[in-house]
Amino acid sequence: MKKKTIHILSIESSCDDTGAAVLENNRVLSNIIAGQKIHAAYGGVVPELASRAHQQNIVPVVDQALKKAGIDKTQLQAIAFTQGPGLMGSLLVGTSFAKSMSIALEIPLIPVNHMQAHVLAHFIDEEVQNSPPFPFLCMTISGGHTQILKITAYNEFEILGETIDDAVGEAFDKTAKLLGLPYPGGPLIDKYAKQGNPKAYTFSKPKTPKPLDFSFSGFKTAILYFLQKEQKKDPDFIKKNLNDICASVQHSIVNILMNKMKKAVEISGINHVAIAGGVSANSEIRSTLKSMENELGWTTYIPKFEYTTDNAAMIGIVGYFKYLKEDFGKEDTTATSRLDING
Repeated sequence: MKKKTIHILSIESSCDDTGAAVLENNRVLSNIIAGQKIHAAYGGVVPELASRAHQQNIVPVVDQALKKAGIDKTQLQAIAFTQGPGLMGSLLVGTSFAKSMSIALEIPLIPVNHMQAHVLAHFIDEEVQNSPPFPFLCMTISGGHTQILKITAYNEFEILGETIDDAVGEAFDKTAKLLGLPYPGGPLIDKYAKQGNPKAYTFSKPKTPKPLDFSFSGFKTAILYFLQKEQKKDPDFIKKNLNDICASVQHSIVNILMNKMKKAVEISGINHVAIAGGVSANSEIRSTLKSMENELGWTTYIPKFEYTTDNAAMIGIVGYFKYLKEDFGKEDTTATSRLDING
């Protein structure tokens, strides 16, 4: 029996990237993203400016996605969109557009959990990535989230551990700010770390009440005090040692993440391990996780680079699975800034 062809337009607008993608079943036909450079001047995302930029970008981005896919809007079977979590103003732009388009075309509306989408990006049909079998563990690491999840089905997620304060992406970005690097600073730390000594400086590992939880608030404070102390001795300390500082900070963060994942594997008995989220683009995290295959006998799953940061293709793959189960939204579906992983 021939597999039914399903075309889904998906929209992502949870933060400062406006994304639109078209999927044919679980294969990506187009994945368009419009970023917002304006936030760099403020050292972080300004919600009001983000929502205004989404309003400007969403029509041309959707238009490009359809044209690149070679699909007319009348050929679509559903519209998927990010319901949350995220910035409320940004989410409302994508939600309103998706609802209007689904009503106009008289096709189903599919609300998608942004964090589920990061995880299920592994199931996009791509030659360069393999999909993990159920059950598997996934570490979701981004600017707003740090969690270890046990996934037993496309719609069954269990939180094994999570941050009790700040997310790992925030630790990278705040450290970059202390070093005088522009926003977003995480990728720049990764860049400079490649030229530095990861063991030049050591930072204490945060302690948490539960073995699989994370904490990065104290870690950021430790870096602040370290830099203040060294700059009193030498005002040019950061400039002279930037590469080594970045390498040491990144190495410390990666060790924290991997030690938690080791514990998760030991506790759960599951050795199929994946990473997801914007910080999973970090080169040391990716290479260290890969090295665990030989060292600990894990089977690791690393998403294609373009599916790590916020994008609409990952929204589309969740939309596809929900479409198959006819798990649709209603006209009164609303955006929500806070949404549990199972919400």
